[in-house]
Amino acid sequence: MTDFDSFSQLVFTIAGPRATGLKAEDGAVSFMLDVSDMTTDERVQIEEKLRHACEQAGANSVRIMLTAERVTPRLIAVASGKGGVGKSTLSTNLAVAMKLAGRSVGLVDADIYGPSQPRLMGAEDNKPEADGKKLIPVIGAGGVPFLSMGQLAKPGQAIAWRGPMAGNALSQLVDAHWGQVRDIIVDMPPGTGDIQLSMVQKHKPLGAVIISTPQDLALMDATRAIGFFDTAKVPIIGLVENMAGYLCPHCGEMSNPFGAGGAEAAAAELGIPFLGRIPLDIDIRLASDAGTPPALSDGPIGRAYAEIARQVSDWIDNPKAHAA
Repeated sequence: MTDFDSFSQLVFTIAGPRATGLKAEDGAVSFMLDVSDMTTDERVQIEEKLRHACEQAGANSVRIMLTAERVTPRLIAVASGKGGVGKSTLSTNLAVAMKLAGRSVGLVDADIYGPSQPRLMGAEDNKPEADGKKLIPVIGAGGVPFLSMGQLAKPGQAIAWRGPMAGNALSQLVDAHWGQVRDIIVDMPPGTGDIQLSMVQKHKPLGAVIISTPQDLALMDATRAIGFFDTAKVPIIGLVENMAGYLCPHCGEMSNPFGAGGAEAAAAELGIPFLGRIPLDIDIRLASDAGTPPALSDGPIGRAYAEIARQVSDWIDNPKAHAA
């Protein structure tokens, strides 16, 4: 475990999502602390507790920056028209890559009926606590706070809820105690049903990232997803092509079992940005199953996710410029 991971877990255990923007390097620890709902005595007590705990854990300097500014997180939907195209894996790695780039980012698993983020984020055994009526996100891989229905249901339990119940569950996840988290990546369920309607009508994402594999069938469904967000007046940030080419580990030959370049061509035809492609690679599957997102690595796949995250971050910071 790195210094960042150990201090991140320590600080979050004491302060929860009120502590954000943590940096830890060579024994120097710094972070922001939201004191908007604290009395003076509470603030002094938690500051002392945090300083003492960090120093006991080996920090030689602890800098705590206080803020009382309430933040309303911006939601970024990651969507597809069908299942099985890698939407959840992209959501995980997008959030982790944005966090590594220094952004205050969280992750919501809105796939109520098929939640997979607890496994992907390496936190299957961690259950969220509550502060009043609001859930407190759990810290997952890369220090990203996240919430998922999979944390609230029993392992393997089928969630057989009608639309209104599922919509209420989604609201619990989105309207949680996110502290100073500025951007939330929302892993949407496939299709265009009740959950998607609840998200766009009640929570209004700032923008949407669409993911597809290169073959025509997946692209047809991705086009439907784009049409859904267009109708809901949610801007499309761009299109990602997943499973784009397979490099044989034995002979080194590149093959394209799902075709090649289909998503990029579709993006050009639809007039939306093409954000990049992720290869079909067994290392992604192995790392994801182990709860260690490939975005944490500095290899080609990690860099591919980092580049997609950079483009998404640029769009978030200036959406009007990209719409022009």
